[in-house]
Amino acid sequence: MDIFSLECFIAVSESGSFTKAAARVNRTQSAITQQIGALEKKLGVVLFDRGKKATLTKDGEIFLLYALRIYGLHREIVDRFKHPELNGEAKIGIPEDFASLFLADVLVDFSRIHPLVFLSVECDLTLNLLNRFKSGKLDLVVLKMNSPEEFPQGVEIWNEPLVWVRKKGVFPLTFKNRPIPLVLSPEPCVYRSKAIAALDGSSIRWRMVYTSPSYAGIIAAVKANMGITALPVTMIPDDLEKIDGSFLPPLPEIHVSLLKKPTESNTAIETLSQFLLKKLTRPS
Repeated sequence: MDIFSLECFIAVSESGSFTKAAARVNRTQSAITQQIGALEKKLGVVLFDRGKKATLTKDGEIFLLYALRIYGLHREIVDRFKHPELNGEAKIGIPEDFASLFLADVLVDFSRIHPLVFLSVECDLTLNLLNRFKSGKLDLVVLKMNSPEEFPQGVEIWNEPLVWVRKKGVFPLTFKNRPIPLVLSPEPCVYRSKAIAALDGSSIRWRMVYTSPSYAGIIAAVKANMGITALPVTMIPDDLEKIDGSFLPPLPEIHVSLLKKPTESNTAIETLSQFLLKKLTRPS
């Protein structure tokens, strides 16, 4: 089973689009379609439902687990032997909530393959990280934004909707004439601005009952039933739940992109950039 076919399959599954997958692997859409068709023929199963959006079938979901493991090992082998003495420094900025959930495993994997690369990591709110990046103090930043067009030089990692979140198992959400109690990060925070804009746009009263720059702090306050918050779907822990069917206004999507400063000779930064894209990219 050739690696390029796996790369095409993963790209389609993550983007939900043959066209986007083609751009990601630098091939034509017809080439991607041909690769997926050949892969399905070899396996004897249909991997995608080809509607308006390419979605994985049950067989496709099972195959994805294997494909990610095989392709991940392939990348590790290439990285390990292509740049066995890679060294240097890379300064990364990443939002604190992403660091809490996703970053640890990525850094462990990268450091195992490239032990001579010194990583300097800063966790902060998105807009603070962006300012640090613009001033040249960070080489790479993972940013949450309204749309990928805000930073066309960046590479989109994934997008997903924000949702209202509460403690699991509490009484159905009813506030009647009371302001909605909010648990959010302080300014400047993308989740905060979107949540407040949605409530103000629907003329719904609210009050801030708890603020914390920490993801752990936000989660703890919601678990204590102090109020509700706004989170991406994939960041909702098991003991919290999405609020469905309420009078609360819908929240827009957030887009997550990776920005890298232009470099001509820093192989450490370029290698880390590609590593982050492979590790952090999620289905759209």
